[in-house]
Amino acid sequence: MRYAYSVTAALLAGGAALSLAGYPAGAQVAQNDDSTMARVVPRAGAPESFADLTEQLQPAVVNISTRQRVEIERSTNPFQGTPFEGLFNQRRGQQQEDDEPQYREGQSLGSGFIISADGYVVTNNHVVSPSGRASVQEITVTLPDGTEYDAELVGTDAQSDLAVLKVDRREPFPFVKFGDSGQARVGDWVIAIGNPFGLGGTVTSGIVSSVLRSTGGGAYDRYIQTDASINRGNSGGPLFDMQGNVIGINNAIISPTGGSVGIGFAIPAETAAPIVDKLVRGVEIERGYLGIQIEPVSDDLASSLGLRSKRGEIVQMVQSGEAAERAGIEPGDIVISVNGRDVTPDQTLSFLVANVAPGTTIPVEVIRDGERRQLNVTLGKRPSEEELRQRQMFDPDAEPEDDMAPSDNEVIQERLGLQVLELTPQIARQLGASSVTSGLVIASVNQNSDAARKGLQRGDIILTANYRPMVEVADLEKTIRGAEADGRDAVLLRFQRRGGQPVYRAVRLR
Repeated sequence: MRYAYSVTAALLAGGAALSLAGYPAGAQVAQNDDSTMARVVPRAGAPESFADLTEQLQPAVVNISTRQRVEIERSTNPFQGTPFEGLFNQRRGQQQEDDEPQYREGQSLGSGFIISADGYVVTNNHVVSPSGRASVQEITVTLPDGTEYDAELVGTDAQSDLAVLKVDRREPFPFVKFGDSGQARVGDWVIAIGNPFGLGGTVTSGIVSSVLRSTGGGAYDRYIQTDASINRGNSGGPLFDMQGNVIGINNAIISPTGGSVGIGFAIPAETAAPIVDKLVRGVEIERGYLGIQIEPVSDDLASSLGLRSKRGEIVQMVQSGEAAERAGIEPGDIVISVNGRDVTPDQTLSFLVANVAPGTTIPVEVIRDGERRQLNVTLGKRPSEEELRQRQMFDPDAEPEDDMAPSDNEVIQERLGLQVLELTPQIARQLGASSVTSGLVIASVNQNSDAARKGLQRGDIILTANYRPMVEVADLEKTIRGAEADGRDAVLLRFQRRGGQPVYRAVRLR
């Protein structure tokens, strides 16, 4: 279960309503029998017991475990730059021939629920898609009766933190359905079923604390908050209403200890259901995009402009070439409505835009210089989270990131002390480079490397290496290996810095 001692740790989600048919297979007969349903589903208000409802729902809630292959980060030389450097390298070479990467086995545990008789399973993306230097080798779904099935990963959506798996058997699976989370009210009873701490099927109850809780202002940052106990391992498990419908997918908590303190968050069904439906059908999930950086309107700013408090968001930066710039949106504009819907803390600008299809032209109302203006914007397509991270990484107006994801290429990291990325047109624009420039952009520099001593910096564009043009990361790796094969101790890099002319530097290999 993902957790943190701050609201900003919650994940993002977005979407519209959709209903998927079905109750657990064992409950379908009871659905057709009104008298039976009257006994099973507790009446409104405080229920006498959750036992009958749990008995019907629990067969469709599963445990999800993964077996992972995790690369072990290699030790760095503590004697780098000292007379003892060679001794360390010699000893390391004896212990690790050919400098092969080392791996260990890891695992993760989470929860999920079956949404169809033929075995489609919903869970969180982070349960089955590890971050960092890990890859999933095997996914296992375990039913409450202990039966295990190998699961196929059907599709994932990192931005909403949702994933769909598929398991197969001859007999139909018990399954549950999505309900209408828009009908949930603060104070409604809910129950959460999952697999906290690997204990197996566990049921907790509580009430809805908030129906549209925003925890960080992201594009998909709308949650059902509940005080039903949610702990590690509950990720991906269902949050049920008293009619046995899934109204949320347990996703994150706020906690100073890592355990439940009564502040849990679930992705609303109206957000999750349409995304799940697309993942099941193999349809690409596309979201609208403006290409701006925004902040909520503060009380002071609202007062100075005569706005209703907490309404609208101010544009801090407009990305070159994106939809907002083409439509004439400018830094300092206060966006107060999108496509006829007010921008509010519960209905953020990012959320409204993300839920409109790319290519759609919509009216955007802004306040500029105290006057209201309406601009027609044709939305672009929202990039992936990785693309957005890379754009922010090289945005001259953005703060540098200290925890950038490591490059996938170990050769370049270890021999040159560099993390590099292929130069995309978006990054080239942000670095002030020509659209026809090709090369590799430096994401970070190891300060103990010769590259750092030679003055290479984050954001520099490597144009050539040993006079060979650099287009793909593999080009630089090939050049390094070729230099080593020829017995050379350095590689000649030609690189360009923003606003400067290309220069050559010979960088020693480590």
